[in-house]
Amino acid sequence: MKRLFIVAVALAVLAAGSTARAQFDSVGSLDFPTSGSPEAQQHFLRGVAILHSFGWKQAIAEFQEAQRLDPDFAMAYWGETLCYNHPLFGSPVDNDNPRAVLQRLGATREERLAKAPTEREKGFLNAVEILWSEGDYDDRRVAYMEAMLRLAEQYPDDDEVATFAAVATLSGARALDDRTFRYEMLAGSLALPVFERNRDHPGAPHYVIHSFDDPIHAPLALPSALRYAEIAPAVAHARHMPTHIFIQHGMWDLVSGHNQSAYDAARDLWVPGDSVGDTVHPLDWGQYGDLQLGDYAKARTWIERLEMVIDESDGQARSVNTLPLLNARYVVETEEWNVLPVTDDSPAVELLATGISAVKTGDLATAEAAAARLKALAEDSGPVNRIMYREVAALVHVAKGEADAATALMDEAIELTGRMRLPNGAASPVKPPYELYGEILLELDRPADAVAKFETSLERMPGRVRSVLGLARAAARTGDSATAAEQYSLLLSTWQGRDDLAGYDEASRYLQQTNDQ
Repeated sequence: MKRLFIVAVALAVLAAGSTARAQFDSVGSLDFPTSGSPEAQQHFLRGVAILHSFGWKQAIAEFQEAQRLDPDFAMAYWGETLCYNHPLFGSPVDNDNPRAVLQRLGATREERLAKAPTEREKGFLNAVEILWSEGDYDDRRVAYMEAMLRLAEQYPDDDEVATFAAVATLSGARALDDRTFRYEMLAGSLALPVFERNRDHPGAPHYVIHSFDDPIHAPLALPSALRYAEIAPAVAHARHMPTHIFIQHGMWDLVSGHNQSAYDAARDLWVPGDSVGDTVHPLDWGQYGDLQLGDYAKARTWIERLEMVIDESDGQARSVNTLPLLNARYVVETEEWNVLPVTDDSPAVELLATGISAVKTGDLATAEAAAARLKALAEDSGPVNRIMYREVAALVHVAKGEADAATALMDEAIELTGRMRLPNGAASPVKPPYELYGEILLELDRPADAVAKFETSLERMPGRVRSVLGLARAAARTGDSATAAEQYSLLLSTWQGRDDLAGYDEASRYLQQTNDQ
């Protein structure tokens, strides 16, 4: 593991609590005055900077060193309590470690708060006391958000209050399952001014990205995405995070490159026994970027890397559960059809890829078995499985010449899609329903209707190559040569140098014919 060294630290901790400036090698720069000793403050500041980039293990080490140097430094314990759970994820939750950290600071809430000498520090500590109290975790997350928003009102010019209030608000939005975007907009409004004041702050651009991670608002986060990986390259997640916005813009080269960089950083930091999350996440998204680029060899490399991670981590669930996803995505995106046996243990995403493959290769018996198994799984699961069942079943009906049944199922899939959050990250399900519906409508000789479905798919997932190709084909069949030429040109630009791909040759021939006319 590489050691990360501080190369520049500027500290001015006075009795009155004047601003302390931290400038750290490869993790960002921020102001966060506290009442800790100067030596402990140095580690505290680095811990906060890394925490803002979700570098949990690295941050814990810094906070614990600050505690060792200053055992009554309340804020060092505050910071560590935030390192054991991803703020945007719900169950399962680790309550034990954060509560144990608080116990090390003091036996009771009153005793702990007494060690926070300023009202501002008491406000931070009180908020995590709420977060790690008893009761339902989602209720606690909402109460934590409310406490941090009150603190932000009390200290409107404090960048650290603002950024931690922003991420608390994002967490609260997930707990409330709010789909209005109002909480995301509130979080973004807290984080954006901090980024404007300090272009080296690690938390502000991170939370801006999370706030605007959808196809409607993503343009607001592009400056943050372009800057963030330069701020904190020592933390793997910071290298990955900009790709949330690059995906929303169809910037596939950046999606591939940044996830490669994130994977490299995670591999450099990982030791046996660590979580594989920071390794698997860029593997997942990196493969998606390379598939869009038409780099199928690199897409297979991501699968091989994941298999290596599974072996090295003794089969951690995160890695094992991701492998079927990468395998299925490869089949769906490359259209290298692969029919696997349908069993009771087949993962849903594998059933989707097998079902589509079986229809495309004429094996309707296996396709029907995959659809039946997906239907059984869909009864007690979320909308993604219910959509995938309808996708496979619709394709079976198309193959049987039952057009009305097929379109009825796809209408249901689209309705279910509308209940989900707007797309963020790699496509989920791996075959987007608007895209598949467009392909089905083309097969049913309804190109004008197909155009509308492909256009909606691209509004939701800009630059997605199978939707680009579908729109080009549909537009060409309606006689809209301008749109067809535009989309075929985009495909050639995305797949530059991939002249071995069938779609590439198709696009080249169409453009040549158009130019010859």
